[in-house]
Amino acid sequence: MVFPGDTEVPKSGPPQQAPSLPAPKSLEETERPDQTLFAAAKPPGSSNTECWGARHTLALLGSLGFTVMYTIRISLSVAIVAMVTTTPDDYDPQETYQGGEFDWDEKVQGNILGCFYYGYAISHLPGGRAAEYLGGKLCVGVGLLVASILTLLTPICAEISTEMFIALRVAEGLALGGCFPAMNTLLATWFPPAERSKYTALVMTGLNVGTVIAMPVTGWLSSSEELGGWRSAFYVFGATGLLWSIAWFLLVHDRPEHHPRISDAELQYLHSYKDVMKEAKVVPLPWYEVLTSPYVWLVTLASIGDTLGFYTIITELPTYLSKIQHFDMNSTGVLSALPYALAWAVSVIWGFLVEKLASTGTMTILQIRNMSMAISYYLPTLCLVGMCFVNCDGMLAMVLLCLAVSLAAPNMSGYLCAHQDLAPNFAGSLMGFTNTFGSLMGVVAPALTGAITYNNQTLAAWREVFLVSAATYVVTCTIYIVFMTADVQPWNDRKRREIIWRT
Repeated sequence: MVFPGDTEVPKSGPPQQAPSLPAPKSLEETERPDQTLFAAAKPPGSSNTECWGARHTLALLGSLGFTVMYTIRISLSVAIVAMVTTTPDDYDPQETYQGGEFDWDEKVQGNILGCFYYGYAISHLPGGRAAEYLGGKLCVGVGLLVASILTLLTPICAEISTEMFIALRVAEGLALGGCFPAMNTLLATWFPPAERSKYTALVMTGLNVGTVIAMPVTGWLSSSEELGGWRSAFYVFGATGLLWSIAWFLLVHDRPEHHPRISDAELQYLHSYKDVMKEAKVVPLPWYEVLTSPYVWLVTLASIGDTLGFYTIITELPTYLSKIQHFDMNSTGVLSALPYALAWAVSVIWGFLVEKLASTGTMTILQIRNMSMAISYYLPTLCLVGMCFVNCDGMLAMVLLCLAVSLAAPNMSGYLCAHQDLAPNFAGSLMGFTNTFGSLMGVVAPALTGAITYNNQTLAAWREVFLVSAATYVVTCTIYIVFMTADVQPWNDRKRREIIWRT
């Protein structure tokens, strides 16, 4: 199904078929190249057989950067269990964890865990647009550098006052919010359409690696008074971010033609796809076309569905395992990380699989996107529904949670690539726009969970939490798959926009 207005720009020839036809003409020569069909086709002479190139270094450091980002974001979800003065047990209200310093109830803890996303949501759109003007390298690098410094200051701020601690977490969100859209700008600049599924997945899977590292390490450090307790987790992850920043600024560049060490073969390969990748020139953002595009709103809806389910699990999983399944601090961190270790493996395997499907023309880009969405939304839904029937079977709960998180990993080849498909010139701004709404779920998820479970840490209350996430997954994914496209939109290019306005 197509939306009204999709056929206003005439095609300049018969439908293109991938991968047998040659590369599409430039945007000046054809009015609407079909991104879905031609993305896998390789222009003559464009093969690049180098085992390692400049774009691979970018992908590696980008993935490591997201790993650092998520250690900064997620460590508090585990450390807060050790920070609070009391954590009542449903079966023994007098039971407490010794050594906690802060008297925060469930609502306060929910606000503390969610306040990060106030700043995170606000900075997405400005960060994406700034990356298109200043370069993704600067925006990602500065954002993570500032967040790393703030992480080192976390223990001091928490001790001074709860309000200062909350303000610091908001500031961390502001610093990191622009990193996702800025990275999307780099991906749209450095990777052709057929490679985007794999390398977007490889970069984004750093989120899972960061979670895998943050949860057990934070749990271990928080339970070890000899190493400094929960404070040491923030010192370790903050220092790691500082080291990463040095490598990023030394080795990464905004565009292939600006890279001093890129090979001629890789440069020629990337330039052969220049019509479907981000231009060097900054193009004014067509606000009217963006805001009235149904496809932009479909991506926004998918982002809301994904992040509500994801943030509910990622921020509340340690609490659930501790208070409902009664795991101790050490096992909470390790077990909370297990689903994300599996998600990392799934995302890597899936990325290579879909790249093969795209490069051989077995499936179109749109088919790959929709298949990735269906797997990553519908299957976790079944797992979340299953969580309503596990009762106090800790082993079964862990199996379902592992499946729910790991099966959501293919979404990195789904809607997260759509910004680059629809408008590579505005990939950063589009991700900033859609993720602004999605990131608000980072505020909603812990607040909603805290409200449902406030003085009610029971299986029945947690069933409500899981069912809300499951329903959101189903509704948002279904609408997305029915109506979405992978075509480059006419408003991506200024000249084509002028043609449309004249007609």
